[in-house]
Amino acid sequence: MEYLRDVYNLLPPCRAPDTAPWFLAEPLAFSAKAAVSFLCAAAAAAASFNVQPATQYQDGHPSEVPYYGRSPAVYPSPIANGSTSSRWAVAYGHARAIVSQMTVDEKVNITHGWPGACVGNTGQVPRLGVPALCFADGPSGIRGQEFVSAFPAGIHVAATFDRHLMHRYGRALGDEYRGKGINVALGPVAGPLGRMARGGRNWEGLSNDPYLAGAGLGAITRGIQDAGVIATPKHWLLNEQEFRRRWSSMGDAISANVDDRALHELYVFPFMEALREGAAAIMCSYQRANHSYACQNSKLLNGILKTELGFEGFVVSDWDGQMSGVASVNAGLDLVMPNAGFWGASLAQAVRNGSVSQDRISDMATRVLAAWYFLHQQTDFPPPAIYPSTHKHAPVDVQAGHTLLIKEIGAAGTVLVKNVNNTLPLIKPRFLCVYGYDAPLKAGPWQNPDRYGGGYDVNFGWGTLNGTLVTGGGSGGSSPPYVVSPFQALQERVVSDRGVLRWDFYSVDPHAEYLNADACLVFINAYASEMFDRTSLADAFSDRLVANVAAKCQNTIVVVHSAGIRTVDAWIGHPNVTAVVFGGLPGQESGHSLTSVLYGDVSPSGRLPYTVARNEADYGDLLNSTVSADYFPEDAFAEGLFIDYRAFDRDRVAPRFEFGFGLSYTTFGYAGLSAALADSLPPVEFPDAGVPVVQGGHPDLWATVAVVACAVTNTGAERAGSEVAQLYVGVPGSDHEGEEGDTPARQLRGFVRVGPLAPGETRQAVFGLTRRDLSVWDVVAQQWRLRRGEYRLWVGASSRDLRLNGTLSILD
Repeated sequence: MEYLRDVYNLLPPCRAPDTAPWFLAEPLAFSAKAAVSFLCAAAAAAASFNVQPATQYQDGHPSEVPYYGRSPAVYPSPIANGSTSSRWAVAYGHARAIVSQMTVDEKVNITHGWPGACVGNTGQVPRLGVPALCFADGPSGIRGQEFVSAFPAGIHVAATFDRHLMHRYGRALGDEYRGKGINVALGPVAGPLGRMARGGRNWEGLSNDPYLAGAGLGAITRGIQDAGVIATPKHWLLNEQEFRRRWSSMGDAISANVDDRALHELYVFPFMEALREGAAAIMCSYQRANHSYACQNSKLLNGILKTELGFEGFVVSDWDGQMSGVASVNAGLDLVMPNAGFWGASLAQAVRNGSVSQDRISDMATRVLAAWYFLHQQTDFPPPAIYPSTHKHAPVDVQAGHTLLIKEIGAAGTVLVKNVNNTLPLIKPRFLCVYGYDAPLKAGPWQNPDRYGGGYDVNFGWGTLNGTLVTGGGSGGSSPPYVVSPFQALQERVVSDRGVLRWDFYSVDPHAEYLNADACLVFINAYASEMFDRTSLADAFSDRLVANVAAKCQNTIVVVHSAGIRTVDAWIGHPNVTAVVFGGLPGQESGHSLTSVLYGDVSPSGRLPYTVARNEADYGDLLNSTVSADYFPEDAFAEGLFIDYRAFDRDRVAPRFEFGFGLSYTTFGYAGLSAALADSLPPVEFPDAGVPVVQGGHPDLWATVAVVACAVTNTGAERAGSEVAQLYVGVPGSDHEGEEGDTPARQLRGFVRVGPLAPGETRQAVFGLTRRDLSVWDVVAQQWRLRRGEYRLWVGASSRDLRLNGTLSILD
């Protein structure tokens, strides 16, 4: 706390309303997020080792003029026309017919939030039959409601490496949202991408790799919208840290300064999949991008999203994320939440005086209504059934049969990383000892009825949760109807086997030794939340607990429930630590999912969606969020394309467990790699300029240009299991002078879950490579470009366990 007070003392004093900067000239009604932003900005600085002293500004704050133009200006905002598909065309036909009958005030009223039962509510036009649309969190389950499910978090779903499960997950989420009468689901998440190892919201996203994140974002978006609910992939774009993500009395939000190629190949890349699947809404983020706020950044919204990627839906601000009036309208923001922000009557006035065109306000309203028609919500959509916990009402139960799916995904995303001498699976153990605070339920997790575990007012700075961890904190957290703890599930198993169970959930050094125990299971966790970044990837208490148990028990099994990367080198090498399981954030069926793996009902097949280093320092500049006391703080994304495993490969750093790694209860062999172009003629370098862009980008980007295949065999003798075969591609070096080392050595460009395979069984793994998969973003041509040359190919069980290799030639 002394350090925290020192940081706090560096901050500029709070600003009185009459001296607010120009971009806050009108009053804002801040949400709970904004109410604690000052505290969060101060305290999060404690996560950094290099806090810079505040600069003294005599006039209140420095001029922003030197920063103008760092993000290119792209105007006007494109008017959507529904040309992507016949379905969008029909939706736009209906929407235009309604909007053409609206007054300016009515158009304005449906482009901002209003008070209501939901987290966000649009305005309505009763005379034309246009209802208010209901928006709700979150990406892994409806937050703050009763009789809803708590699904595994995004990072856990990514660990399944299973597109089919990702789609089923999205469909189940969508069914629950629709059942509650929620028009717009605020998810899924691919921003943050996980650039910073200690990022507070990494767990909400779908891995640190753009290809895997894109596969998940696309499949989940399709699933949600298959249920008739508008999906809102977020956060567009570059929301990679929590520290100073918002404006505060310290000054502006952090500016993510990224080059054009990294912007496209890393951060835009996963969103392209969601757009291709028909995403009807996109949420813009809080922070600045190249010194322009994301929700008024014309390059990101008008240029990339609405022009390059042909987005037909509407852009909604993150809550209280709007930072200007006319500027945000013309830059491409279509809907502000949760209130009128800088719009309302001011926007109507801006339209009437010509600051905002009639075409632009009509396009904003049309985009919102087109999304409504696109999902056929004008027909038989249930009214919102959203209530506070203090409201007496009849139950609206939308859980259906989702328990089984949650359990299945929970098990599929569980990653086994150590298993000495087949310690696991457990074979009807008669005597188990269970240790650690993560084994039981948290004693009092409902101080905030909307936020399981703790709200912003209590969870700030937590590194662990005193109870089993099934979801993270903040707006992305879920509200479980119940939680099956690991201890409950283990007790059920032991009771059925007429065994003995001993436990200690409190001590760091359990006193009793039980020499007759078959195994000792130690449960620890790593917590993270919106509003603050993590201060460590480990925890001293937890590490001492594991070491102390291992010193007394020769068969110690460690289970880590984690909201992101968790280093384990403090104890992973102990000879008595015989098995280690990364349990992720598995949702309400946590204990049942885990025991199905521990007892061998399911052979583990989860894979790490990030790299676990030996030491935190191995992440280099990508460990901590950028901390600055400058009025205009900046974060230079100097690493370009080299995040996570790409950086470890470039720097030749050996990880503890690499991206894509995970063990099974059987073994697999690979053979017979083949690779061929899909057509006899090699594809041209650039997409056909004569073909119109549709939502998701140029249609040529999604054409399959090559096919890679191999055989995968279960080489074990006893157990069936599934293997995740992974394809990595090495793009040829640039033929532009000075750019030879501009591309990572290997990038994930395919994965296939093969199985379950019986012992000795063989199946083919087939990977289709699209033009986009093999292209780089050419910053001169401003197009995706297929380089000429030899593409190196590797197929294997992880980013470093590469069993087969070959090449693919794309020449003139």
